[in-house]
Amino acid sequence: MRKLGFGLPLGLALVLTACGSAADAPAPNANAEALRQHTSYFNLPAFLSEQSTQLGRRRPTVEKQVLLRDGGQETERLTPTDWAKELQIFQQADIDKPALRGQYLVDSVLTPDGLLRRTYRRRPGVAHPVRQLSVVSRDGQVQQVRATIAQDNPLVYSTKTLELDTPNGQLQSYRVQGVQKLVLFDSVRYAVQGVVSY
Repeated sequence: MRKLGFGLPLGLALVLTACGSAADAPAPNANAEALRQHTSYFNLPAFLSEQSTQLGRRRPTVEKQVLLRDGGQETERLTPTDWAKELQIFQQADIDKPALRGQYLVDSVLTPDGLLRRTYRRRPGVAHPVRQLSVVSRDGQVQQVRATIAQDNPLVYSTKTLELDTPNGQLQSYRVQGVQKLVLFDSVRYAVQGVVSY
């Protein structure tokens, strides 16, 4: 049985101020830090690193399912040894970069059951491929991360959804699904899902 992973075939690879007197004003370094915090988005790389470290210590197994081109499905049970590599594709959804500050609109909603859903939507005219990133948390602990990434140019159209479910701060499942259309070729749909067992 071939090894399953998020490494896709070559064709697919193309693929988160107060008022006061002058005496109360914070020092310049504090102002810079407040501005940085105010303009930064969700720190996805730090979150993925934390998850990878936890998973590396616990060494859970994963049941991974891959949707094949012919519509069939292949399943394999394995124990990843390099979780940073296993979750690497999710780095594509990182928008917490200095060049992207101010490029995303932020919307926060508190649900009746106490979940905070923070959604970062790409502003009109911004060319970055991450269209939207949504982070659901409870009491500061991330429960789910979901991102939509799209590319549209004369050579290729692609869109994919990345999703990580982390109830209680532990990775439970992860999914990547999408479609890619290269010029002069048919559309290719793909889906990979991993369910973690501790």
